[in-house]
Amino acid sequence: MRLPVFLSGSAILALGVAAMRLLDRAEAWAFLLGTLTLGGGLIICGLFSLKMRWHGLIGAGVLALLGAARGFANLPDLLKLMAGDHSRGSAPAMELGVTLLCVSLLIRVVGTLRRERARRRM
Repeated sequence: MRLPVFLSGSAILALGVAAMRLLDRAEAWAFLLGTLTLGGGLIICGLFSLKMRWHGLIGAGVLALLGAARGFANLPDLLKLMAGDHSRGSAPAMELGVTLLCVSLLIRVVGTLRRERARRRM
């Protein structure tokens, strides 16, 4: 389960680096700062899970929940982009990518925690 945490963090960081080439300067820096915070936090949780497995996974789940919640708040901008409003460039599409990564990681972490809970009950 540690591998998806590292891969999600790395993919989010990669989206931030890609934003520097695809977005306007001010928006690109804001997006990069957010991805460095979220992706870096996930990588730190992955590293922490090497020593204390469950604490690191729970931390990654909390960060994924925060990232998904922030991403869902950006969905109206994605709908505007689909309707033809290109005032923010491709930022809403990149935010959707971060949201999908966070949701998939959150689902995996919750599933792992539920399986562990069921295993400990037996």
